[in-house]
Amino acid sequence: MTSFLNALPGALSQGLIWGIMAIGLYITYRLLDIADLTVDGSFCTGGAVCVMLILGGCNVWVALLVALLAGMVAGLVTGVLHTACGIPAILAGILTQLALWSGNLAIMGMRANQSLNVNKYQLLVSMRYLSDVAKGKQPFYLYPIFTVAMATIIIIAILYWFFGTELGSSLRATGANQNMARAQGINTSMNKVLGLMISNGLVALSGALLTQYQGFADINMGRGAIVIGLAAVIIGEVVFGKLFKNFALKLLAVSIGAMIYYVVIQAVISFSGINSNYLKLLSAVIVALFLSVPYWKNKWFAKPVKKGGAHHA
Repeated sequence: MTSFLNALPGALSQGLIWGIMAIGLYITYRLLDIADLTVDGSFCTGGAVCVMLILGGCNVWVALLVALLAGMVAGLVTGVLHTACGIPAILAGILTQLALWSGNLAIMGMRANQSLNVNKYQLLVSMRYLSDVAKGKQPFYLYPIFTVAMATIIIIAILYWFFGTELGSSLRATGANQNMARAQGINTSMNKVLGLMISNGLVALSGALLTQYQGFADINMGRGAIVIGLAAVIIGEVVFGKLFKNFALKLLAVSIGAMIYYVVIQAVISFSGINSNYLKLLSAVIVALFLSVPYWKNKWFAKPVKKGGAHHA
């Protein structure tokens, strides 16, 4: 129990960081109804761009902005492959992800790993700050949970505003009913590209924050990212689906879902002592369980429909 409690702040911090990635995935998976596999590559792109810019003496805020823009470019490539070249969205994402592996390696100077020493650079978030703030060595606003929570709230507020605009509403209409949206004069192809750009921009931003938090960028850091993102989305919907109806609250539920996911992972590791090499397998099992919950609930707990229709006197 002690080891779990000691690891809990770190799990919550990572959950919040991955929650930003999950919010990006929610835009394509739920709003556009697109399974975008670009995220496994764009997540690492954000981390690679961020670490190299900071190592080059760039301001951390500028590094985050450029990382976000790099992710948007990745989303643009997938969008163009899908809309202009007629390649199915899932395959377009795989192609972009494959190309990004080489691109990310080139960004990091053909090295599979680049470290970032918190003692040499002023970072926005860092695992070190968890203990430093608790010991009074750093101001409270550098506590990773507080910092990333504020960033998440700002992101949700911006997205809530954007999707309430005419352009944002047309993007949501594209995902809801593409044929009807096209009949209303909406450029659905442009909206798909825009949605993919926004999604992957947030994914890359999350990767940039995780790179700072853990102190390094790795070429494989995005592998399986879509599994974690889907877990956060599904967990948020299963736990808060009936409570959160507002769009902003749905995005918040996704972020909380990511935190729940990491707390569950940490609990299993702490109490069972499972080998960390089985972490991907454990992640897949957890996602499968939460994906199955809605089906089981409808199959076993839904009220049966009476046959014969309504009775008329």
